[in-house]
Amino acid sequence: MENLYDVIIIGSGPAGLSAAIYAKRAKLSSLTIEANFASGGQVLNTYEVDNYPGLPGISGMDLGSTLRAHAEKMGAEFSRERVKELVLDEEIKIVRTRKNEYHAKTVILATGAEHRALNVPGEKELSGMGVSYCATCDGAFFKDKTVAVIGGGDVAVEDAIFLARTCKKVYVIHRRDELRAAGVLQDALLALPNVEMVWDTVVDSIEGNEMVSSVKVTNKKTGEAGVITVDGVFIAVGIVPVSALIAGTVETDEAGYIKAGEDGVTSVPGVFAAGDVRTKQLRQIITAAADGANCVTSVEKYLISH
Repeated sequence: MENLYDVIIIGSGPAGLSAAIYAKRAKLSSLTIEANFASGGQVLNTYEVDNYPGLPGISGMDLGSTLRAHAEKMGAEFSRERVKELVLDEEIKIVRTRKNEYHAKTVILATGAEHRALNVPGEKELSGMGVSYCATCDGAFFKDKTVAVIGGGDVAVEDAIFLARTCKKVYVIHRRDELRAAGVLQDALLALPNVEMVWDTVVDSIEGNEMVSSVKVTNKKTGEAGVITVDGVFIAVGIVPVSALIAGTVETDEAGYIKAGEDGVTSVPGVFAAGDVRTKQLRQIITAAADGANCVTSVEKYLISH
């Protein structure tokens, strides 16, 4: 078959880029399909990465471009288009985009995850008009203004710390009475004079006429309702896997994460999952990169046995 790749990698975050690098090292014919303009996945939304070994303080954008440059130096082939359909239950896997159809012996799913929505009134209507899911992307628009960050995990706290550098005031609204973020991040956040914690509180709606003006909230313990005046709302309440393409084909858990272990092996022979889209304990850049390498090793074993 013409243009039959050994492996097609879908996604160009750290998992996909790592897989692209290792595929070239293994001398496999490979294609990496990416939907976004820049490689790097969610890392592009991170202002400063301080937990990737050997590169403390690197920006997310720089890390993404560095990983991409490494893959290109190895000779990795890329195509920027969005995958519309996958046929994975046959010996030859078919990947269809709007303009092209590709064939491969194996596929690595490195589609990652995306921001979870609050699903409250005003969120969708005011998206891009004060509602954001990326502090590093949009924070500059709120210099000397008042904003709210919704969430209590690492991303929410990192966002609040970043915004506090330029915003007049940052409210951190969290539904519990303690943060889930790493201790070092909590210490940094709570030391900031222009950050105010709003504990045990949920957002009922986001208000505004063309631009965000406030959030309506309720204290879960007391039942007291209130209004917080803000110019912007940054939502950081977790992620959901980008796995709709394989629904009903590859086995997933109840949340939609692809069931796969460290070797990336899924329920469908010849299909492997890497990075944030798979079931795993820790979703970080370093574990995504490790997944990409492991998946290529699994691909090699599969190709030898088939």
